[in-house]
Amino acid sequence: MKLSEFKSHLEGTQSLSFIQPNGSPVPAHFHITEAGVTTKHFIDCGGTERIEKYVSFQLWVADDVHHRLVPSKLMGIIEMAHSIIGNDDPEVEVEYQGVTIGRFGLDADYGQFMLTPKLTNCLAPDRCGIPAVKPKIKLSDLQSQTSSCTPGGKCC
Repeated sequence: MKLSEFKSHLEGTQSLSFIQPNGSPVPAHFHITEAGVTTKHFIDCGGTERIEKYVSFQLWVADDVHHRLVPSKLMGIIEMAHSIIGNDDPEVEVEYQGVTIGRFGLDADYGQFMLTPKLTNCLAPDRCGIPAVKPKIKLSDLQSQTSSCTPGGKCC
């Protein structure tokens, strides 16, 4: 989800609710402890230089169970971070503590924000020799090409 979409969803809701990929809610007393831009500058496996930028929010749960962050307060946090975010409209990334710090994409569904899994991928499959479609091989063809062993032939 782009930052502009996130802000649009915030304007249309009265409360904040984040749902983890396993369906469990993030406790309602979470804090947003960081808002900013994460930049990843790298070279992919095909030798292409790339730069990815995300607006990053860190969700943190403390022991103050009476804390509730409301959408208008989060909009204020986003406005305070405007000098860092600028006028770009990057994707939103959420950091949330599980066994380790997880980084998630974001989607919206019926007034709730869904933390979505982020997946690795090869960015240069044409340069790495990865076939676009996995070739289908018949086991019977494979057997005839690699082995002359027959059932009951005592070669195995």
